[in-house]
Amino acid sequence: MTKGHIYGIVSNLLQIEADGPVMQNEICYVEKNGQLLMAEVIKITHKVFAQLFESSIQLAIGDPVKFTGRMLEATLGPGILSRNYDGLQNDLERMPGIFIQAGETTLPIDMDEVYDFVPLVEKGDRVVAGDWLGETKEGILPHRIMLPFGWKGAYEVVEIAAQGQVPIKNPIARVKDAKGLIHEVFMYQKWPVKQAIKAFAEKYSPSRIFHTGLRVMDSLNPLAEGGTGFIPGAFGTGKTVLQQAIAKNNLADVVILVACGERANEVVEIFREFPELEDLRTGRKLKDKTTIVCNTSNMPVAARETSVYLGMTLAEYYRNMGHRVLLLADSTSRWAQALREMSNRMEEMPGTDAFPVELPATIAQFYSRAGEIRLNNGQLGSVSFLGTVSPAGGNFKEPVTESTGKVARAFYALSQQRADSKRYPAIDPLSSYSRYLEYPDFQQFSNREIQPGWTELIVEAKLILQKGIEAREQIAILGDDGVPLDYHIDFWRSELIDFGFIQQDSFDEIDMNCSMERQVYMLNKLLKICRQQFDLEDHIETSTFFKKLINTIKQMNYSPFPSAEFSNYESSCETLLKERINHQSVAQ
Repeated sequence: MTKGHIYGIVSNLLQIEADGPVMQNEICYVEKNGQLLMAEVIKITHKVFAQLFESSIQLAIGDPVKFTGRMLEATLGPGILSRNYDGLQNDLERMPGIFIQAGETTLPIDMDEVYDFVPLVEKGDRVVAGDWLGETKEGILPHRIMLPFGWKGAYEVVEIAAQGQVPIKNPIARVKDAKGLIHEVFMYQKWPVKQAIKAFAEKYSPSRIFHTGLRVMDSLNPLAEGGTGFIPGAFGTGKTVLQQAIAKNNLADVVILVACGERANEVVEIFREFPELEDLRTGRKLKDKTTIVCNTSNMPVAARETSVYLGMTLAEYYRNMGHRVLLLADSTSRWAQALREMSNRMEEMPGTDAFPVELPATIAQFYSRAGEIRLNNGQLGSVSFLGTVSPAGGNFKEPVTESTGKVARAFYALSQQRADSKRYPAIDPLSSYSRYLEYPDFQQFSNREIQPGWTELIVEAKLILQKGIEAREQIAILGDDGVPLDYHIDFWRSELIDFGFIQQDSFDEIDMNCSMERQVYMLNKLLKICRQQFDLEDHIETSTFFKKLINTIKQMNYSPFPSAEFSNYESSCETLLKERINHQSVAQ
């Protein structure tokens, strides 16, 4: 085992002189006053640079260091769901006291727990890394026990535990490798968090909609299952509320929430309120399928980096069980700021705004770990990743937002103007985009599963919104009487799409989560209205008519679909339209 000692300290960056070989991302421990403080090797030249995951205030030159020969690893096994971890996977609820003390650790899963085990293989079966050997229950979710991801080649099952109660620390199987050596398999395994789990057969290009229940996302700018998206927005634009809405409404089996460098009061809100939200899919508490990984902004910056990688590793683990996983990270900007601080302390060549030159590559590599996969047994699993970005001053041209925009396929721009005018969700439908709409696989899926020509309808809706913005600008410059009536009609058509389709009430049990069937019905209905020619005399009559129409449409959104109440409001809408439609025009 390699040893060394500290000969330089810059905040939580340690310069270490080692007496033997050291590898990149290796974990080492500094011994101080009977405590072991964890650090990670981040650069090797003629000396070793390591980032300390604790405060370095008590360290001194000459303190001894021991290298472990292992990288930073996550413990993967049953009992992860419903837990709150820090970036090193310490169970925060088991920490004594209010504050985390230096060198203090807790086990990530309960090693004394006993689970009901059901074998999925038989003696003599041949298995490879990632294959399911058995399963247990984690709440209502099946938790598959897999052959460790790092094992190479094929193995023969020599012994498998019988169905029944098995302690987590006992082996559940024994397997024989090609050399005839016997290996024990446990319910848990360890995996380096900075390495992607690749124990599967194939990775697919995302083609299906990841349903969030939000119309502005699912219809106008869809996120694909196994896809990536990001949400930039200034303070007060509703990032946290939007994340909660997505977490409640989505159809994922597992939700991993990473709070990366958040302020302490925001983290307290996440711990107290987020898990108590109701999962609209199952009717249970959201915490039953959620794991929170948290690092506050006053903790060492190195912990921010580990938190995002731990969250992704946990997501990949559940994906390999055939589950659909949603990974939410808030905010990746603070992760990037941590990378900048460590780069500056190592006196590396800075890039734009002093961020590391390799920032775009680091972000791209991380986002690439999301995706939909086919397992060795033919089952499908997915990790859909949605990160938030906090650009300083709402500047979308800053390096983190630009670098993320190059790799994330969906972009949801939170608008300060929409937030100020109480138009929620405050996602700007035109500044936002989804590149999945351009994918042939996605277009085939939408034509087959949603409606033929669905992407063309989305383009039509966005054109109506764009014409409405242009008309509004002309009206603002020239006045109500200074523009033709067509400008007012174009403006109100866009308002009909905005109020009737884009905006949703997250405090209403019906409107907060809109099924895809209902979204398709409502978008077709609104577009059919917008295609009509109307008999209107002036801008006052136009305004009065469309306001009545919008109010009726909104009442439809608050009504169960389908229902008599919904049909009644729809009939009222048709009555309003008959009074104003120009019957000489032909509706498309």
